[in-house]
Amino acid sequence: MAGSLAASAFFPGPGSSPAVSARSSKNTTGELPENLSIRGIVAKPNPPPGAMQVKAQAQALPKVNGTKVNLKTTSPDKEDIIPYSAPKTFYNQLPDWSMLLAAVTTIFLAAEKQWTLLDWKPKKPDMLADTFGFGRIIQDGLVFRQNFLIRSYEIGADRTASVETLMNHLQETALNHVKTAGLLGDGFGATPEMSKRNLIWVVSKIQLLVERYPSWGDMVQVDTWVAAAGKNGMRRDWHVRDYNSGQTILRATSVWVMMNKSTRRLSKMPDEVRAEIGPYFNGRSAITEEQGEKLAKPGTTFDGDATKQFTRKGLTPKWSDLDVNQHVNNVKYIGWILESAPISILEKHELASMTLDYRKECGRDSVLQSLTTVSGECVDGTTESAIQCDHLLQLESGADIVKAHTEWRPKRAQGEGNMGFFPAESA
Repeated sequence: MAGSLAASAFFPGPGSSPAVSARSSKNTTGELPENLSIRGIVAKPNPPPGAMQVKAQAQALPKVNGTKVNLKTTSPDKEDIIPYSAPKTFYNQLPDWSMLLAAVTTIFLAAEKQWTLLDWKPKKPDMLADTFGFGRIIQDGLVFRQNFLIRSYEIGADRTASVETLMNHLQETALNHVKTAGLLGDGFGATPEMSKRNLIWVVSKIQLLVERYPSWGDMVQVDTWVAAAGKNGMRRDWHVRDYNSGQTILRATSVWVMMNKSTRRLSKMPDEVRAEIGPYFNGRSAITEEQGEKLAKPGTTFDGDATKQFTRKGLTPKWSDLDVNQHVNNVKYIGWILESAPISILEKHELASMTLDYRKECGRDSVLQSLTTVSGECVDGTTESAIQCDHLLQLESGADIVKAHTEWRPKRAQGEGNMGFFPAESA
């Protein structure tokens, strides 16, 4: 029985098929063994899912003694289905190449769209050196240049950048200048020799002239450099321009002195520190007409001019107002000074110039008051003339912190300088 089964599996006779031979191999009970396939070969009882179904007719006709044998069964309208699974090869296990190509194409198209929207490409060749706005040293190492984009949260009610925003740009370029030159120690702009002696920089005086205010989306270019200021001071100047047009936005100059971080007393400049910063001194000045006379206290009248005085009390610094030197940042003082300025000036005028004279540092627990004296405004309320103000920021105990003098001009209408979207009257 077994011999006939094997012979019929490999050498089927005429008029018979592997299926017929397999059916003839039933056991004595009349049932076909489950472990035999249609060809009589041991097969797996459960074919894997997704296996290909191969029709018996698709097989090539076997030959017996050179004669083709017809494998059709006795029932022509029924076709036996043979389970077939493709062999697992490396090529068959690869993903569908068409889907992979479509995914890669989609990713590249999305990336190209975002690249186009960014539009970072520089309009000038030298912009390539400062693509990400980190700044660079130019003019034989004596000038540091950095670009800033005016953000939406840096503009005010008239859609132009505030003076505090511009002052923050000045401070940022000053620190980055020291860092790029390799002179940054472990302090806030202090050099390595200053850090060894526990010295820090403190500002003594700042003067700035504003010609126009940039708007949201404008790119400003800030140049800064340093020079000597007497025996124990250093002068730092800035020149801010519009990156696209080259027009001047702001010019500023400042004087810095050294203070001991522990004793909080002013200190002379050591020779080692002078040797560090001396090679970077530049004799050029951003403002030639510097404010030389002493600033007057609010309430002082000159030549009988009519004045009005305004006061704002109860000003206290927040934790976020302190810098790493544990005192109030010098830019914060500007906001406090303008707290006491009348709202009519802020609405219809813009700051044209400011001079600040820093007298004493302000700590976390200080309570201050701001005083402003307005002069130059016409008695009938006309706002077409320039206005001058004297400011004083002092502790409630009476010690002076900052004295300032500001000059204001009427806001320009649309198209007369500031690139706003509406006239100044509707600010």
